[in-house]
Amino acid sequence: MVWDRNQMAARAARELQDGTYVNLGIGIPTLVADYIPEGVHVTLQSENGLLGIGPFPTEDKIDADLINAGKQTVTALPHSALFDSAQSFAMIRGGKIALAILGAMEVAENGDLANPGKLVEGMGGAVDLVAGVKRVVVVMDHTNKAGESKVLKTCTLPLNGKGVVDRIITNLGVLDVADGGLKLVELADGVTDSELRAATDATVIN
Repeated sequence: MVWDRNQMAARAARELQDGTYVNLGIGIPTLVADYIPEGVHVTLQSENGLLGIGPFPTEDKIDADLINAGKQTVTALPHSALFDSAQSFAMIRGGKIALAILGAMEVAENGDLANPGKLVEGMGGAVDLVAGVKRVVVVMDHTNKAGESKVLKTCTLPLNGKGVVDRIITNLGVLDVADGGLKLVELADGVTDSELRAATDATVIN
């Protein structure tokens, strides 16, 4: 048994700290908005110019003009603010965002991140995010569709940033970037230590 997308998002939501500003990347990270723990108040930011993102809308609440960076419809909150992308990236580059939860195609054991444009053209906002935020958490499947590890000794795809990832959350468990490799923090329900290690190209340390 492994975590599904929603369980990965719920686990990533446990990384949120009260009172912080957080950017959610395209893909699984956008689901984190639906799993913010009770009593934790965070302000979610989208690089297309929205500060204060609410949960995904129900059918009767959809506003086609209100979208996140992945072009998904979202909801606004009473304290939400709208602005242009230049101001949005000024927040990111200026170190105002405490945490970015991003997807990735590959992560290396030294924290290198590779997530070249696929859903959107080009490298997207990740290049700025990983350089400007205080902490980066990646949420992704542990292996690709061919069953090959996406958690590698060295990335093979173009990098968005070198040594920028702090924590990796996959469908198999949670790993932290540490000296000498990736430190195993937590296993997904029903996943064994040996199963995670067998699916990981990177060095896993205790």
